[in-house]
Amino acid sequence: MKTICTFLFLIILSAISFSQPVDIDRIIVHVGNEIVLLSDVEMQLQQYRQMNPGEEIDRCMILEEMIIQKLLLHQAALDSVEISDNQVDGELDRRLRYFISQLGSEERLEQYYDKSIPEIKAEFRSSIKEQLMIQTVQQKITGNIKITPSEVRSFFEQIPEDSLPLINSELEIEQIVKLPSTGVDEKERVKVRLTDIRNRITGGEDFGTLAYLYSEDPGSAKKNGELGFTERADLVPEFATPAFNLKENEVSSIIETKFGFHIIQLIERRGDRINVRHILLKPKVSDAGLANAKFSLDTIVQKINSGKISFSEAAIAYSDDSETAKNGGLLLNPNTGTSRFETPHLDPTLYFVSEKMKTGDVSEPVPFATREGKDAYRIVLLKSRTDPHKANLKDDYQKIQEFALADKQQKTLRNWVLKKKKSVFITVDTAFSHCDFVKEVLK
Repeated sequence: MKTICTFLFLIILSAISFSQPVDIDRIIVHVGNEIVLLSDVEMQLQQYRQMNPGEEIDRCMILEEMIIQKLLLHQAALDSVEISDNQVDGELDRRLRYFISQLGSEERLEQYYDKSIPEIKAEFRSSIKEQLMIQTVQQKITGNIKITPSEVRSFFEQIPEDSLPLINSELEIEQIVKLPSTGVDEKERVKVRLTDIRNRITGGEDFGTLAYLYSEDPGSAKKNGELGFTERADLVPEFATPAFNLKENEVSSIIETKFGFHIIQLIERRGDRINVRHILLKPKVSDAGLANAKFSLDTIVQKINSGKISFSEAAIAYSDDSETAKNGGLLLNPNTGTSRFETPHLDPTLYFVSEKMKTGDVSEPVPFATREGKDAYRIVLLKSRTDPHKANLKDDYQKIQEFALADKQQKTLRNWVLKKKKSVFITVDTAFSHCDFVKEVLK
């Protein structure tokens, strides 16, 4: 039931997560001008096993998917497939939102990978572009495939009883977020401190040294504030505009973004890309500010519980999270695009809050960190919950339909590969000659 999309998703994840090379690396596959390294297979195998503990998968299965990817990429070059920068930016943002949802905040993501967000985007832009090219060709091959109810039933009936997939408990959750206000005095304190640092730089002190000592951006501070070469789209607009207007070695005035207050220095410009250093200072949230945010949510909970307003109406009216407020507070799963979350994939803080809730319950205000790493409070409504169970047609028709369609698409794709092999130069290392798919491809 796994499709090539699973492995396309793993490319960027394994590339970010693993940097240890195989002891003796070598090319094991040629597909036209494309190659596969032994280290590519090992990294994806390790990542898949970490994400899917207990599932059986071997190097042959990984290699099969990678050969298919390379054939699709080869076809993309023949078809002159074009992917726009906007498409790449959108997919990068989607992937990063998923990683951030798993780790809890952008700050934790940067700490975990020891890279700033712009560095992560810049480093994996080319990989994402390749994946989108592959998906474009795959869509041409399988995009028009449909599945009938009788095919769904036939697919389900062919699954042995002891092999029926276990459907995890799934939750739908709505939230209302309150950010503590940062006092004017605190913002002024941060700006005064940053002004002093800027004066020290213009007076001759080294920007990078001061960034290492004082910047509160964990991803770049270790690198003397340097972000690496980035495009305008990789940066928030409030940061990008002044950064791209700087001359070499010039230091910006103080700017404010959702992350805090910055000063920026341009290191180098290369066409539409720049490399800058920055120093970030964040206004501190006071205990009183957090208490006020909690009190505000307490008041909203009372209004909801008394029937004066619905949770969705309150989210639209009062939530400080614009992304969920427009949906009436409904959280969307960035990995699936739906409103349902399997409990193993739920944000840990949400899992602990919702674990003992019944459908329709509204929680007390609970603290959490936003995607930008800011302390805040939220209340959540458990909209729905399903119990874990073995898949059946009555309760899980839509999921089984998706599995059946993916299976039909995979078979169509496999047939395309076996026809395509006749016109494409393919070699595979003899160490993998025992793999069934390799035998078919090289037949």
